[in-house]
Amino acid sequence: MGYQTFTIEKRGAADWLTLNRPDVLNAISLLMVQELSGYFGQLFHDRDTRVVVMRGAGKAFCAGLDIKERAGSRDEVPFAGGFGFQGLLADVYIKMRRCPQPIVSLVHGAACGGGFSFVLASDIRVAGESAKMNAAYIKLGLSACDMGCSYFLPRLVGTSVASELMLTGRFIHAPRALATGLVSQVVPDAELEAAGESYVEDLLAASPMGLRMTKEGLNLAIDAPSLEAAMAIENRNQLMTSASPNFREGMQAFLEKRKPNYLPE
Repeated sequence: MGYQTFTIEKRGAADWLTLNRPDVLNAISLLMVQELSGYFGQLFHDRDTRVVVMRGAGKAFCAGLDIKERAGSRDEVPFAGGFGFQGLLADVYIKMRRCPQPIVSLVHGAACGGGFSFVLASDIRVAGESAKMNAAYIKLGLSACDMGCSYFLPRLVGTSVASELMLTGRFIHAPRALATGLVSQVVPDAELEAAGESYVEDLLAASPMGLRMTKEGLNLAIDAPSLEAAMAIENRNQLMTSASPNFREGMQAFLEKRKPNYLPE
């Protein structure tokens, strides 16, 4: 399917999603929301795509909401949980977390507001040296508790740093993002694609079911009410993956010191 606001390049089992509105720093328009919602929604049943890499074209990752478009718009988005555009965009982040494919974000330049939340909703975050991110919502007279930011950010960097960033709207730049654990790695901007390829290679080295169930298990464990609840999910996942022939192939490959040849699952 062709999209107008981003491109999808298929590299084997990985989709490389590039936000493609560089003239407005990849700002989030209504059409972008609708297209991203459709894309991430269909991934739930996509067995061929195993990893998604998300990045931005031009000078920035995503500058957040296209304020000029929204300021001049009187249209209301129907349905969307009864919250119009707000609900439609919020649902994109839920679909990012719900899809079984790990999402790797490659961040350069600005990632603000809703663009920041794209980064937060990813599974692995790599920053270019130019990356700067902020919870821009509060700079517009809104609450900074928006688009999952109040859920994601404290879990990634802790309550103290999250409070600072959300209450002030200050930018966090690449070095501090690495120091606080917000990103896994900082590389020169020119090396972002190579870094992304390295993560994709490692992710695709896992069995298909093992990869999907690890993302699912992490999501559930973060909010697990107890150790026993988390372990119940782990036990369930291990029983399911161990029943697959890929488990035997993984063990045999380990003993033979070779790469496993996993079957589709």
